[in-house]
Amino acid sequence: MKATDAAAPPLTPDGRYIVVRGRLWRAANPDLAPDRRQELVNALMAARRAVGQAERMGDAAAAAAAHDAVHRAKMALGERGPPWWTDGAPDLNRRMAKNSCYAQWYESLVRRNTDAGS
Repeated sequence: MKATDAAAPPLTPDGRYIVVRGRLWRAANPDLAPDRRQELVNALMAARRAVGQAERMGDAAAAAAAHDAVHRAKMALGERGPPWWTDGAPDLNRRMAKNSCYAQWYESLVRRNTDAGS
């Protein structure tokens, strides 16, 4: 994939995962109301900034609190914790797409992007 694709990582056909550098990462729950989702994304970004600031300052307690805030935001978004889907399908978070049930889809995606870059 090209660097310009970084702004919008591919989403699996079922909408459960985004793919970053070939790895599946659980997508946010699409059933969240847009305003609630934006609120949680804003909280996540603020917490990530707080992690960086605390780590630059060498403040272990503040870093731990900020990491906890990141975790809570990701849980609320559905990116961590129990899967947000209810059909019993396993959670493949952090697995390589090429070694998953998405392998054929991912290979076609890679091939398309390779062909487009030629």
